[in-house]
Amino acid sequence: MWLPHTYIIVPNSFLRPRDAQKAADEAKARFAHIDGDHLTLLNVYHAYKQNGEDATWCYDNFINVRALKSADDVRGQLMRIMNRYNLKMCSTDFNSREYYVNIRKAMLAGYFMQVAHLERTGHYLTVKDNQMVHLHPSTCLDHKPEWVIYNEFVLTSRNFIRIVTDVRGEWLIDIAPHYYDLSNFPQCEARRVLERLYLKREREKSDSKASKK
Repeated sequence: MWLPHTYIIVPNSFLRPRDAQKAADEAKARFAHIDGDHLTLLNVYHAYKQNGEDATWCYDNFINVRALKSADDVRGQLMRIMNRYNLKMCSTDFNSREYYVNIRKAMLAGYFMQVAHLERTGHYLTVKDNQMVHLHPSTCLDHKPEWVIYNEFVLTSRNFIRIVTDVRGEWLIDIAPHYYDLSNFPQCEARRVLERLYLKREREKSDSKASKK
């Protein structure tokens, strides 16, 4: 079913005033999620709601209250659209081990074209167009995942991808096989990794069929 697109610009959720950069960085680190920036922002939103949408709490934690209000408005709009079209709203239980995994998979379903692969040289290449990029210094990631999704491509003295989250290679071929069809995929390190993942998946299917006989 077609849904109308809503384009809303939400300001940066984290404030970093020049006279309090260290305190702002420490505050941001308290919300950091090991799997990346999208889940870090989700942690911020959860905390905002748990603290009663209090502007003073936002100020004390260097959070942009306008950004959180905008995010809340977007969430409300999406819920109203889903209700209008009788679309089921379902969430994994917060205490489930699959809670954050399922969120990352859902984000990949929407951002499957905005994926980058870590090369052996230490930099990333965007999938298909092979643009050399680096993780933006503002990322909460303290490691370099093999695959990431990203929101923004930032061009300065170097190419950066900003707001990034760790995803798994096998999810690419499960969630967006139409896009990761190797018949029109450029020659690159990412292609070779995907070829191995496809072969592994075929072996798993064969083993599964054999075990049922």
